[in-house]
Amino acid sequence: MIVKSSSQPLCVWFIVWDVVVTVAAWLGAYLIRFDTGIPLVNNHQPDFDLCIGNLPMVIILSLVSYRLVHLYEVHRLRRVREEVVAAAKGVGLLSLLVMSTNFARQYPYESRLAMGIFAAATFVGIVVFRRLSWLVLGRLRASGYNQSHALIVGTGRLARRTARSLEHASWMGIQTVAYADDEAPSDTQERAVIGPLSDLPRLVQELHIEHVFIALPLNRYADARRVFDTLSQSLVDVRIVADVPALTALSLTTTSLHGMTYIGLRESPYHGLNVVVKRAMDLLLSAVAIVLFSPVLALVAAAIRLTSTGGILYRQERCSLNGKSFSMLKFRTMSVDAEVGTGPVMTCHNDPRRTRLGSFLRATNLDELPQLFNVFRGDMSLVGPRPERPVFVNQFRKTIPNYMARHAVKCGMTGWAQVNGWRGNSSLRKRVQYDLYYITHWNPWFDLRIMLLTVLTMLGRKQRHAY
Repeated sequence: MIVKSSSQPLCVWFIVWDVVVTVAAWLGAYLIRFDTGIPLVNNHQPDFDLCIGNLPMVIILSLVSYRLVHLYEVHRLRRVREEVVAAAKGVGLLSLLVMSTNFARQYPYESRLAMGIFAAATFVGIVVFRRLSWLVLGRLRASGYNQSHALIVGTGRLARRTARSLEHASWMGIQTVAYADDEAPSDTQERAVIGPLSDLPRLVQELHIEHVFIALPLNRYADARRVFDTLSQSLVDVRIVADVPALTALSLTTTSLHGMTYIGLRESPYHGLNVVVKRAMDLLLSAVAIVLFSPVLALVAAAIRLTSTGGILYRQERCSLNGKSFSMLKFRTMSVDAEVGTGPVMTCHNDPRRTRLGSFLRATNLDELPQLFNVFRGDMSLVGPRPERPVFVNQFRKTIPNYMARHAVKCGMTGWAQVNGWRGNSSLRKRVQYDLYYITHWNPWFDLRIMLLTVLTMLGRKQRHAY
């Protein structure tokens, strides 16, 4: 990794404070373990001097560990997740090195609980300090300090979107100086086109460019390759902006295998521990909801029985994870013969097929409560893209770009599209856009936020397209 001179002060800042945090965590772990009344093992308390004697080794091993996991790769486009993962790897490696080194030296200072406290405190301290540092630096950059210059290769739609994106992310402190391209722009540019691609090395040097963004359409791959080759002798950060408009809401992932790089365009966020967390949340919260809403379920069931003929529950085939179908439960809100002669059709405003009670149930979403049992069984999730009927899925997959990407996760009782008003017979393109945003940005806190917004939406205001 090449560390530019502009990044060196920040690297030194992080190194110094990482050492400070590590030393504080090492000493604090001893004090917490042995000076707070936690019961001792075999009534043996190692002397504090042994803890102090280990400090030089801990400092050296921390610098080695943090360097090996690339914790000091400092650049403006580094994501929070990358830094958190690097910190976790660095602290884990440090803990293993300290324990193995002490074991090899037969050093008498040993405490598994103290080591656990040290690892946890070091990780939290490093992450918190770095987030605070980046927050302060981001505010300074947004105010005009610590700026770097960027050049965008291209003049089309993708280039303009790249410039707007950098402008909105002012916390990065990357200013777009100009565009460069061999082709003349098709319309007026907000920044000048300062030269052809062959002049890039000169332009980079004269304008003190630190970042070059290649924002060319896919049909100009040869030009993108030529730009990269032209700048290969320059110490400038070069990045390609993916021209994949249909997949802008999805994360691109890369995997290296035997020297080959594979780019993933459709990756579900539910893998590994995420699957366990998501399912545990669904099981726990759906079970609690079933108990809490059992009186409401009983009252609605009795009201349906008394006000209309036919069954209380309505089972309908819907598509969920990987497009597999399941039988979704709802309280019946329409007449028994609602689709006789018409076949499957979307609901509409003032739908004449609804029962008197059905209009109220659909407007308040009470007809969806039986889906808690679908969630508990594992057919659905509490939060996710709303499930659709197979007949409509087969229609939409042909007309809505990237529609099937919604099925990379389980469908949900509520979702990001629904709390933003895109439900029922509304714009399918908008619903897909919000669903893909949810899939890309999923985390447990996002689910809890959507659940809270769902409750507030049901209680606070009339919902659009709730019919």
